[in-house]
Amino acid sequence: MIAFSTAPQMRIRAADNASPRHIEVTPNDAMSPLFLAVIEATEEAVYNSLFRAMTITGRGHTVEALPIEKTTKILNKYGAIK
Repeated sequence: MIAFSTAPQMRIRAADNASPRHIEVTPNDAMSPLFLAVIEATEEAVYNSLFRAMTITGRGHTVEALPIEKTTKILNKYGAIK
């Protein structure tokens, strides 16, 4: 598991008398597969949420589920899926 944070409490502050630090850095080429996996997982999550949604009604409004067959035809037509 890898986690990233920009929270102020996680930042490493420089001291007045700080000596140089040596850190290990993962090269960009090694990160590319991770980024690709994140992209693919995100895309799959979006498709799952769209295609598994159900028609819902609440507060006098109804939102219809996505028509799967019609949607896949459109996606195929424009080359979005194979």
